Amino acid sequence: MKIYQEDLDWAVSQGLITAEQANALWNALSMRHSQRPQFNFVNVTFYLGALIVISAMTWFMTLAWESFGGGGIFLLASIYALCFVLAGSNLWWRQEMKIPGGLLFTIAVSLTPLAIYGLQRATGFWTQGDPGTDQDFYLWIKGSWFLMELGTIIAGLVAIKFVRFPFLTAPIAFSLYFMSIDITPLLFGERTYNWQLRLLVSLWFGIACIVVAYLVDIRTSRRNGDYAFWLYLFGLLAFWSGLTLMGDSNEFQKFLYCLINLGLILLSALLKRKVFIVFGGLGVFGYLGYLAYSVFRNAILFPFTLTFLGIFIIYLGILYQRNSRKTELFLERLLPDTVRRFLPKE
Repeated sequence: MKIYQEDLDWAVSQGLITAEQANALWNALSMRHSQRPQFNFVNVTFYLGALIVISAMTWFMTLAWESFGGGGIFLLASIYALCFVLAGSNLWWRQEMKIPGGLLFTIAVSLTPLAIYGLQRATGFWTQGDPGTDQDFYLWIKGSWFLMELGTIIAGLVAIKFVRFPFLTAPIAFSLYFMSIDITPLLFGERTYNWQLRLLVSLWFGIACIVVAYLVDIRTSRRNGDYAFWLYLFGLLAFWSGLTLMGDSNEFQKFLYCLINLGLILLSALLKRKVFIVFGGLGVFGYLGYLAYSVFRNAILFPFTLTFLGIFIIYLGILYQRNSRKTELFLERLLPDTVRRFLPKE
């Protein structure tokens, strides 16, 4: 429900509240609303600037930085991070500018893998041999990246303990996703190039990340920021990628894959998370594509059947849009009370 100043003026005209109370309530609600994440020009520029800085210090890091040596990279990354922390502290606590202040803390956390890389390069300590340059961190699967990922997760958790800023979960979730990829050679040996094994580890790691996201979701209020979104996103990415790329040996397993994706779509309604319907929809669409090009390739009626199915899905979407809250309440009522109370609330 949206409240406008005209609504408070109406309440005054009805004698429900006084003009002074309406003015005080409007000012308090305006201040509370300004502290929530909003999609506007100012916030877009804040996030865009932060993403450019993070990209410059991570993805677009050039090989020229290697000329500083490991110690130099560690020192520069630490100085940069300290400056961002000090500037973020000033904006967050003194000037009450939560979004730019929180983004500066996020930038500082994002510099953690670079600082750890420099320290490892200087000391020569690698968990599984020299992995190459820092730029390779985003390209190649290697167990030696593990400490960089672990350090980023720890730094992010420490930061979010003192600064309640939801976007700080983004580098944590990103590092968890990379860890799900790099942990396989660390656990089973550098020469373990079993692709199926890596996909299996990614799948279970993704499930664990989704469970963590769910626990965060039921313990936090989305009104104060969405702390679970990035964990859901990267957890689903790891789970769904592993599940999809593992391949299926028979028709039953392919059908089971479709059912799992349908389950993700159902979870999107129960958990009130649109990210589940995105991955679930892609999986169902992929299964239908398999049926079209493999099983029913020469069937005359199959395109007509899919057309009817697509129209029916659109119709269901229209019905859901008109009765979304009733549908969600109906699904919740089907669940036992012991399960229903564990569903996250919007």
